[in-house]
Amino acid sequence: MADFLGMMKQAAQLQSKMKEMQEQLDHIEVEGISGGGLVSVRMTAKMDVKGIKIDPSLMKPEEAEILEDLLVTAMGDARRKAE
Repeated sequence: MADFLGMMKQAAQLQSKMKEMQEQLDHIEVEGISGGGLVSVRMTAKMDVKGIKIDPSLMKPEEAEILEDLLVTAMGDARRKAE
C-alpha cells in the first residue's frame, strides 16, 4: 500500500512538472527566415504565430506568388525550430 501511495505522489509531481513545462513553451519564441531575410515569421514553441515581417521590396502585385512561397518557407523554418 505504501508503494502505491508513493507511486501516486510521484505521478502527481510528474503531472505538475509537465504542466509547468507546457506553460513555459508559451514564452519560448523562435524565428523562421526565408528569402535571405526578406520574410521572417516569429512563433512560440507551441506553434502560435506572433508576427510576420515582410521586406517592402516584395510588396508588388507581380511578386505575390514569390511572397506566398517565402511565407510558407519561413513558417516551416520557425515550426522546425520550435519543435
